[in-house]
Amino acid sequence: MRMFRLLPVLVLSLCALLAASQPTFLNAVSVSGRIGRSPISLPAPTLSPAAAPMSAYPPGVHMRSYLGHRVFQKNMLIPVIVASSAFFAAILSLCVWFYHRSHSHRSMKKRPHTSDSEKGLGLGPILSKLNSSFRVVGKKGSVALMDFKLLEKGTNKFSENEVLGVGGFGCVYKAKLDDNLYVAVKKINAEGSDAEREFQNEVNLLSRIQHPNIISLLGYCTHEEARLLVYELMGNGSLETQLHGPSHGAALSWHTRMKIALDTARGLEYLHENCNPAVIHRDLKTSNILLDPNFNAKISDFGLAVTEGSHNKNIKLSGTLGYVAPEYLLDGKLTDKSDVYAFGVVLLELLLGRKPVEKLAPSQCQSIVTWAMPQLTDRSKLPNIVDPVIKDTMDLKHLYQVAAVAVLCVQPEPSYRPLITDVLHSLIPLVPVELGGTLRVNPQPAPVAPSSAS
Repeated sequence: MRMFRLLPVLVLSLCALLAASQPTFLNAVSVSGRIGRSPISLPAPTLSPAAAPMSAYPPGVHMRSYLGHRVFQKNMLIPVIVASSAFFAAILSLCVWFYHRSHSHRSMKKRPHTSDSEKGLGLGPILSKLNSSFRVVGKKGSVALMDFKLLEKGTNKFSENEVLGVGGFGCVYKAKLDDNLYVAVKKINAEGSDAEREFQNEVNLLSRIQHPNIISLLGYCTHEEARLLVYELMGNGSLETQLHGPSHGAALSWHTRMKIALDTARGLEYLHENCNPAVIHRDLKTSNILLDPNFNAKISDFGLAVTEGSHNKNIKLSGTLGYVAPEYLLDGKLTDKSDVYAFGVVLLELLLGRKPVEKLAPSQCQSIVTWAMPQLTDRSKLPNIVDPVIKDTMDLKHLYQVAAVAVLCVQPEPSYRPLITDVLHSLIPLVPVELGGTLRVNPQPAPVAPSSAS
């Protein structure tokens, strides 16, 4: 720090010395013109008007002035060299000191915090911003460290009556917090390293992702062995429940289904194109597409998501049967096109109302892709396999276009699949303006009452 304070003084001193000695160095070169013993022929200097009167001085006076000037040059040269050497030595010392200090600071940053290591959490940046006594959810989009007792009370001690759904690593509960705020609480059964890893991954990713079509993580909680994630509550549940639950898609019109597909494509495009590094969801499916009261769709469940580049490392093959792309299932190759394949399966579910995998016999299953592919490209057969709920409710040209997009998305060869951005642009013209697209739906003309005969 003392050396840092002396830096301006050293810089100013060197500048002053260089300014005073600049003519000396120039004159010394122009007069001697020698390197070692080899003479260098220099052209005669051109005298400026200011220097012209010097030629009128007596020879003796001119020589004495010149010799005095040469003595001055020699006397000044040594101090200048010494000062310059000292200055550059000081600069070098400063550089070494700053490098050592910066390197030590980075090393300390890389060391895991004791409390985080004991808890098994890699959430240092998040924990540093939050207060452990934070009891209620902050503003929407922020992530809060929440009190376990508050969540336990809000879910009625995790009662079965409050269960919204069951996933691979635990249950999702409806919880009522203070001020009549309702949220969804995912309780993860952290019995193995996989569950713990998924918990950390989801918190780390969703704490820095904000998009209208991606679920908002409002808070999280760690209490002994319990791992809890708190999300915004989506009033219409999952797309899977709407399509394959008791209502069998009755609430989903053709335009609503296209809106859901468009919202999902927008969420995926954000992950693939706007996140840095890019995020591959790796487990896109209808149960991970949640719907709010207005059927706006949001992608959820990022426990299996990976960032670009990290999938080149040894990662466990994960996903859901029926949605996993062939190249990932067979060869372990994972790219953004793997998400596009899963999106194509979701699009087929919206179109046909069928599950991704259906049992034909106790030991035999058939995927929606295998069943539908021969009929999707046949315009005479396609209208007959559409979900009965929406049959004959859409423009056939739009139906053929959606089917074509789905066929491209589920191609076995990844290079034949489109980017999610291209899919998005194909869907926008099929969604009404009021639902987020560009389609202008012409209202049906009111029937004209027959005129009564007079």
